[in-house]
Amino acid sequence: MTEPAPFQRYLDLAPEQNCEIALQIQHEQELPKFQLVSEDQACIVHPPYQWTIKEVVGHLSDTERVFAYRALRFARGDATPLPGFDQDAYMLTANFNDRPYEELVQELNLVRQATVELFRTLPEEAFEREGTASGYQWTVRNLGRCCVGHVRHHLEIVQRRVSSA
Repeated sequence: MTEPAPFQRYLDLAPEQNCEIALQIQHEQELPKFQLVSEDQACIVHPPYQWTIKEVVGHLSDTERVFAYRALRFARGDATPLPGFDQDAYMLTANFNDRPYEELVQELNLVRQATVELFRTLPEEAFEREGTASGYQWTVRNLGRCCVGHVRHHLEIVQRRVSSA
């Protein structure tokens, strides 16, 4: 299997092989940290970053939806190659800054709840099923791990941004 190279940093941040448990633990222990950011803090762009924290949280929901959809397709045996997605194009029309931060955090929690439920209900053999997305070969397991690592990556940046403000 070819590792999804551009996403390797997220996989490195999520070494857990049981992604179902890792997703659930992160939901309970790490996602609540986003609630520590105030509405005012969530509206600021901290250079060198180009997105507000509201946009980061919205981006996490969008990306997790994409990764979970890919996992569902591959887990169900559909190996049709899937295209990539342009996160910057998503950002142009998402209007995350027009929404209350608390609502964006709640949405992220609901998206994660759905992701946890998807992975919880998969039979063990589904985790090794493969498919192609964004031109890279993925297993269902690595898509789950990528969800975990992606949140860890952005949460670390958000915590750094808020603590230095």
